Parts: sequence; structure tokens; C-alpha cells
Amino acid sequence: MLAVGVNMLAERALPRARIDLTEQRLYTLAEGTRQVLSGLQDPITLRLFYSRKLGAEIPVFGAYADRVREMLAEYVALSGGKLRLEVYDPEPFSEIEDRALAYGLQGVPVDQSGERVFFGLVGTNLVDDERTIGFFQPDRERFLEYDLTRLVYELSNPQRPTIGVMTPLPLNGDPRAMMLRQPQLAQPAVVMNQLRQFFTVKEVALDAQVIEPEIQVLLVAHPQNLVEGTQYALDQFVMRGGKLLLMLDPHSEAQASRPGPGGQPPSNTASSLDRLVNAWGVEAPSNQVVLDLRGAWRVRANPQDRVQAVDYVAWYNLTGDSLNRAEVALAGLEQVTVASAGELRRREGAAVEFVPLLTSSAQSMLVDAARVRQDPNPTRLLADFQADGQRRVLAARLRGQLATAFPDGPPAPAEGQTRPADFPAHRAASDGPANIVIANDTDILEDRFWVRVQDFFGQQVATPFSGNGSLIVNLADTLAGSDALISLRSRGESLRPFEMVEDIRRNADAEYRQTERQLTQKLEETERRLRELRQGSTGPGSSGAGAERGQAQAVITPEQRVEIDQAREEILRTRRGLRGVQLELRRDIEGLETLLRVLNIVLVPALITAFAIGLAVVRSRRRAAARA
Repeated sequence: MLAVGVNMLAERALPRARIDLTEQRLYTLAEGTRQVLSGLQDPITLRLFYSRKLGAEIPVFGAYADRVREMLAEYVALSGGKLRLEVYDPEPFSEIEDRALAYGLQGVPVDQSGERVFFGLVGTNLVDDERTIGFFQPDRERFLEYDLTRLVYELSNPQRPTIGVMTPLPLNGDPRAMMLRQPQLAQPAVVMNQLRQFFTVKEVALDAQVIEPEIQVLLVAHPQNLVEGTQYALDQFVMRGGKLLLMLDPHSEAQASRPGPGGQPPSNTASSLDRLVNAWGVEAPSNQVVLDLRGAWRVRANPQDRVQAVDYVAWYNLTGDSLNRAEVALAGLEQVTVASAGELRRREGAAVEFVPLLTSSAQSMLVDAARVRQDPNPTRLLADFQADGQRRVLAARLRGQLATAFPDGPPAPAEGQTRPADFPAHRAASDGPANIVIANDTDILEDRFWVRVQDFFGQQVATPFSGNGSLIVNLADTLAGSDALISLRSRGESLRPFEMVEDIRRNADAEYRQTERQLTQKLEETERRLRELRQGSTGPGSSGAGAERGQAQAVITPEQRVEIDQAREEILRTRRGLRGVQLELRRDIEGLETLLRVLNIVLVPALITAFAIGLAVVRSRRRAAARA
């Protein structure tokens, strides 16, 4: 009764009071979400379509639906009346189901009848812009807060983001394609087509003195020999709060595979911006390439090497723990391919937050970039390869307060240039935390390393085999959000397994498998022994003639009978042992379940009762002392 009374009193007196006792603070919204909700200017309506039948058929979705509703209710409470939540249960053949389908939500059948269930969200603003989450998946719970906050942010800022692209690489198609008689080079890179689906893409000149304010995200790929004025423009773009996606390279395979102005590939295929990245707390060496044996591509070697295919350790796929899936941009990726990539390091003493995105495996090493550039022989590289056990960062996210790389102000204009009239004032430090992504490989953008493009009746059909394009679009999309949105990271999961029960299962299963292997070995030994006895290879009369062996095979001897009886007894004993293991497994799990029930049903009320009795005794003594 005391617990019920406390709950009722708290519900009336402190309706918004919360205490989050979860290990990963699952029910505490991040500061970035609070900033987005407090900054809402116009009303937004959120419509949650959830079929109760889904939770009844699959309880995991029922529990996750409660989690989604609770979080949405928290959003509404913190929005200052700017968010409105509506919850619908789409019944089959109802107007609500038609409405969910019209919004583009995903209907999923759960049984043989074909009846569809829904679990999605639609958000609309005053000008009828829509953003949807087609279907909530429990395995994406770590990014639930990010997905919801991003939906609200996009509805409150409906304009399409503008991304600038500064690069000497022919990402928009090589204008010399017809002259080189290679018409396929005139096609833009697939990643550029993907960026144009989500952003307004604007080219930025390599000698730009100012980055236009309308550009929110700037992609700089393979910046070679940029003049000081352009480097200053990049620096001040970051200082003014612009988001930068910087891609350097110790050896550009894309540049090395295309002829230069003289008809031959350029001798210098490296790019660096040491002045900027060093000032921002990062080192990106342009004279070393990271080789990695895990995921290395199989390529054709030189004919004189007498090897048809060999692992080229300079080109490799990054999978598994090489992808930081705690980052939203990499959460859904399975593989990213790099070629002749370099490493990134945080400078000693740098205060900037340095979060690895792409990392080599421990089967990696460093070599001089000249070896890959001048003599890219796969066989020799593999023969000299010796992994040193270190993992190296190939791409990273930077966040923090940064100082300018030009403390003395803007450099003098280059010869023949004049500063524009609206040249912005110099900034010595970033306005708030800067957000930068740096990758030491530009070949992530090269089509041949992640996508196959085929002509299908005049249409270009792109079939990705790696996630490079999705990575670039995701990074740009993440950077295009507000600083509050960028600060959101993956959270924990409320649907956590019972680790103690799983440990019991694993231990019992290991013991069961070990016993099962022993049983199999015993059976094989017994069968082999019986075959030997039937063939007369051992025992009395084993050296007789073939007729005697045939007779031995037809008649079971006393020795065989003894062997068979022993084998049967051994099989029965082992099977009893297996049943004993399974029985102990059930006993351990049932014992743990009983203990948890006792704790929940008996111990907690007992503690509350003891607390109430103790409180009554203390009050009684205080009254007695006051009367005395």
C-alpha cells in the first residue's frame, strides 16, 4: 500500500519527474534532442500507425512499440506544445489502413491470410511536408532517438541541403572523353548521381577564395597543390561552422589510371593538406600506404610470375569490426572498399574528439607510397608483406573547438587575383564545435572499386557490390544536419538478453557438445573394431585362409559378442550422461527463474514492508520522546 500511495502521489505532484536507473541511460534524451525540440518554431504532427495484432503475434514488437510510444510522449512533453502525437491502429480494409498506405508506410503480412500489419511513423508540418519511418525495426533501436530527432529536424528545416564539391578528379565526367575515344569516361561517377538525389550539388573552383555561405557541407576530394588563398577559404569555412568532408590520398588509383595532359598518367598521385589538418589536431601522412591481408582483392599478376591470381594487399574490403557501426553513417553497411589508402593519427596533445570510422585489421602494415605508385606488383608486395599486429585508422570523424591554421590572418592574394568585395572577416577560432570527416583515400569514390555499371537498352544500371556510395551519402547527410543532430550517437537497447541464462546455456551446450564428440569417437572406434573382427584381422584364426575369413564374417564369435555388448553398454552410459547434462541445464535455468521470481514477488515487498515498519518505529520513538 505504501508503494502504491507513493506512486499515486508522485503522479499527481510530480508528473514530469523521471529517474533513469538503466545502465546506458536509455530513457534520458540527449542534449542534442532537447536543443532540436526547444528550437521548434512551427507545429509538427506525428502520426504513429501501430497494429496491435503485430504485438500479439510477435511479442518483441509489442515491447518495442511501448518503447517507441514512451519516447514519442517524451518528445511531445519537451516540445513546449509544438509537437502533437496521434496513434492509430490500422484495421484490415479500414480507412486508417488506406491512409497508412497512402503515406507510404510498409505493410507486413504476419500469417497465411495475408492480413498486413503496420508499425511506422508519419510527420507533417504546416506546409504539408512529409517525413516517414516506413517500419520500426527492433534491431535499429540503438538509433531510434537519432531517427526520431532527424525526422523532427527535417520537418522544421524543410529546405534541401546544398553540398559543394571541390576536386580535380573527373567526378562529373571527363570532358576529354570523346578526344580519348572513351565515351564511358563522360559519365559522372555513380556517387555524384546518388548525391544529387538528396542534395543540391554545386561545384566549387579549386582556386576559390571564399566558400559561399549557402553551402552547408563541402566535399573536398584529392586537393593537390592548393594555393594558400584556397586553403584559407577552407579553414575559414570550418571556422564559420561549415561541415567539411575531406578526402586525401597517398596514391590515387583513379588518377594513376587516367592519362594526364601529356597523354601519360601523372607522376604525382598524392594529395595532402598538412597545414590545415595538423592545426586541427590530425596527421595524415601522404608518403605511406596501409596494406591489409584481410579482405585483399584477388587480382591477375604479371604473366612472367607464373601466377594466375594473387592477393593484392593494397586493395581490400573492410568488413566486421573495421566498420564503426556505432556511427549512424555506418550502421547499415556491410562492406567498404579502399585502394592504396593512408592512415590517420591524432596528434599528441590535441584536444579534438577523434572517432575512427574505418580501420584496418590487425593483419596490416605500412609501406612507402612510392612502392605502390612506381612498382605496383601484387606478387612482390605479398612476398614482402609482414603484418605487425597494429590496426590503423583510415577515416575518422573530428569534433571540437578548433583554432585557425592562419593565426596571422588571410594570406596575400595570388598573382593576378583580387579579393572579392564581400570578403568575410577573419575568425581565429571555430564558432562552436567544428564537425569534420577526414578519409585518407579518395578511391572510395571510384566506380570500379564498389559498383558495376552496365548498359541496359540505353539505360545505365548500377549494381553495387560494396557500400562506398552509401557511406559518402550517409556522411554528407549526417553532416548536413544541425550540430545538435550530429552530436547524437547510438544508444543502448532496451530488449537486452538475459546474460546469466545465456551463459548457462553456452556452458551446458559446450559440455553437451564435448560429450557428444566423445560418444561419436567411441562409436567410430567400436564400428572399426567390429569390422576388424569380421574381416579376421585380429583374434584367433586371423591368419587363416580366405575361406576361414568368410566364415568368420558370417558367424559372430564370442569375442565379437563381448565387443558388441560392451559397445551397447557404453552407448547407454553415454546417452544417460547426455540426458543428465540436459537435465542439469533445465534445473539451472529453472532455478534461476525461481530465484528471480522470489526476488520480484517476495524480496521487494519484504524490503518495502521492513522500511515501512522501521519508519513507523522511528516515528513512534520520536513521539514518545516529544511527550517525555
